[in-house]
Parts: sequence; structure tokens; C-alpha cells
Amino acid sequence: MTTLETLLNDAGLAGVWNVVADRSTVGFKIRNMWGLLTVKGHFTDFDGDGQLTGKGAVFGRLDIKTASLSTGIGRRDQHLCSADFFDVERFGEINVVVTAVHPTEGPSADLRVNFTIKGVTAPLPLTAVITELDDGSIQIAGETKVDRAQFDLGWNKFGMIGSAATASAKLVFARSPQ
Repeated sequence: MTTLETLLNDAGLAGVWNVVADRSTVGFKIRNMWGLLTVKGHFTDFDGDGQLTGKGAVFGRLDIKTASLSTGIGRRDQHLCSADFFDVERFGEINVVVTAVHPTEGPSADLRVNFTIKGVTAPLPLTAVITELDDGSIQIAGETKVDRAQFDLGWNKFGMIGSAATASAKLVFARSPQ
């Protein structure tokens, strides 16, 4: 295992890295029923890649298919896919673009990230833990708060849904063959 600074500046690790979807998760949770219940869900279809420059710079992208969301309740999933929320017919993807990584303490880093949800792009703070796994892959795990109204996800009958959701991901990246 190496330090995050070493990992980011290792010229031997420079190159393209791809998300290993079957070893990764993308999810969300939100307070519902006036804060009495936490609804959890995840997306089953996503892909992405990143690039390490070997000089401390990182660029990356995660594309999440909105229609792949699952909370375990079909009717709720249909409503979340409707125009009231993700409007999957018009906006088939959520895009997350990482433009910079700033190491903080240990394996933690603050990532500069732009989220695009329903055609609205905005920067969101994202603290992540970045580790090199024993098999040489890299895992990035983090979460951020998403203000639903900022991304036109404001439907809220009777005020029963929390104003912010927590988006989370644990992504494993494997080096692309040269």
C-alpha cells in the first residue's frame, strides 16, 4: 500500500483506469415520511474511467443510467423515474466529472466534482478515501449531499421528503491494458 501523494505522483501508474462495475456500487439515501424513514437505493448500470497523469493530476468520469435505479419497491422506482424526479425519458444519465484531487490527510482527498442531473450541472464538494488494493486496482469511496431543488428534483407532496439526498459511491478502477 502506498500513500495517496505517492499514488498520484507515480509515473508508473499513469494512464487510463476503468471502473470495474461488478466490484463497485453507486447509491443514495434520503429521509422520507417527515424524517421518520430513510429510503435507500442504488443504480445498477453505470460505467466510467479516470486518468492518472503521474504528476498529481487526476481526471475522471462516471456515467450513471438513471433508469437503472432501484429502491426495492417497483411503484416507488417508477415514480422516481418519472418527470417528477429523474425524468429518465428525457435525461437518461447522471454524469459525474472529476477535474481535480486535493489530498488532505492519510488516504483522504477533496475532489473537485461537477454533477449533471436532469441537464443541470453544478459543482459539489466530495470527500473521498482513495486506496490502492492488493490486486493493484484503486478504490475510491465517498459521499456528498445533493440539494434536490438545485437539480430540479424538487417534487415534494405534503413536504414529506427531505430537501437533500446523500449520494455515495464505492468505485474500483482497474488499469486499462496499454
